[in-house]
Amino acid sequence: MIRTVQLLRYLTDAPLRRRVTAATNKVESFNRFSQGVGFGNRGVIADNDPVEQEKTMKFALLTNAVIFHNALDIAEIVRQLLEEGWTIEPEDLAHISPYLTEHIKRFVEYSTNGLGILPEAYDPKLDVDFTPLREPDPAAAGSGQAA
Repeated sequence: MIRTVQLLRYLTDAPLRRRVTAATNKVESFNRFSQGVGFGNRGVIADNDPVEQEKTMKFALLTNAVIFHNALDIAEIVRQLLEEGWTIEPEDLAHISPYLTEHIKRFVEYSTNGLGILPEAYDPKLDVDFTPLREPDPAAAGSGQAA
């Protein structure tokens, strides 16, 4: 009964369909990105081998590190554009994804000699007003109520 009500709500509520589709697209984008960063069996642990489990955890850590690095790069570019006088709308930033892989060289040796070097401090704030993205959609306000 609950599934039927949810399915009917989904079919009749266009804003709900848009939100579900957007969330699904984000998950699928992350999965594609994660598979692109890692390799071998698509991140699936086929057996209870501790070595394979450790590899999977390392690929997950690497994936998160690349996402963080991409987010820092994107923020720096946004800051540069703001300094140059560009107007950055929050809607524009909502379409930018940190799941970029073009700059990753998968089959190259990376030096780990510099792991003891502390990175520069970063500023997590951007001079962009994100409140328009947080305001609730009046048409979707009733979608969470039971029928």
